[in-house]
Amino acid sequence: MKISIIGAGNVGSTTALRLCSENLGEVILVDKLPGLAQGKALDLEDAQAILKYTYNIQGTDDIKKIKHSDIVVITAGFPRRPGQRREELFSKNAEIIKEVSLQIKELAPEAIVIVVTNPLDLMTYLALKITAFSPKRVLGMGISLDAARFANLIAKELDISPTEIEATVIGSHGEWMLPLARFTYIKGIALDKFLGEEKIRKLIKKTINRGAEIVFLLGSGSACLAPSAAIVELIKAIAKDQKRILGVSAYLKGEYGVNDVCIGVYCQLGREGIEKIIELNLNKEEKQAFVNSANKLKEQYHMLAV
Repeated sequence: MKISIIGAGNVGSTTALRLCSENLGEVILVDKLPGLAQGKALDLEDAQAILKYTYNIQGTDDIKKIKHSDIVVITAGFPRRPGQRREELFSKNAEIIKEVSLQIKELAPEAIVIVVTNPLDLMTYLALKITAFSPKRVLGMGISLDAARFANLIAKELDISPTEIEATVIGSHGEWMLPLARFTYIKGIALDKFLGEEKIRKLIKKTINRGAEIVFLLGSGSACLAPSAAIVELIKAIAKDQKRILGVSAYLKGEYGVNDVCIGVYCQLGREGIEKIIELNLNKEEKQAFVNSANKLKEQYHMLAV
């Protein structure tokens, strides 16, 4: 299997490292900045003797090296700055996604595309429209990361391991995300059996603001360690045909009463990409909040000029 990562910044290079450790196939790390991807690939090569396993990684500034890729991950783009919302990156990163998507369409027409660039749902929609690929083959990494953050914050509150928590988040990867306490379980027991309504509200707010908190503390750049873990989880589900139910930004055609939008929902992932969209049994309030999240994204779509 050939897996290409476009963008050799912190997220791209950390994803490459994790992919190498999984030994899923050939990894191509691409960045238009001369020397960046090549240097990081050589650095990763040098780790093999220490790690005691071998892998195949190549760094390049030549986008044509992604030809015939099975999976292409797009991390290229400008990161957030402290105080900046994901949506403020729209125009700058849209130009990058347009260019990259056209190249993927030409060079890797059978690939499954995973979009990571922010604002994630909008960039996923743009990549889908530019490539004209089946919606099954274009998805965004977003709510899988948000759910992991929600689980971690719950774990800290309850002083238990995050691995004991099955957290659920849907909606946009941004301020309109919807962490769902009613669908979040600890060993099969609903979260509200452990925490009161006010405490849950605070944890939901902290989850929504978690990315901004990390950006503020870093001062330059954004999270890369947890995002890269989420990306590789998606790639493994696809490459190994695991049929796992994971949260991704997917194109909806009537699910949840929403049309023509890429937004975070739960999907069954396998070798064909998104094999099935899973609709949660939302109550009236939850469904309205989800529709509101979708509408907020649609308000910005007119700026795409596809």
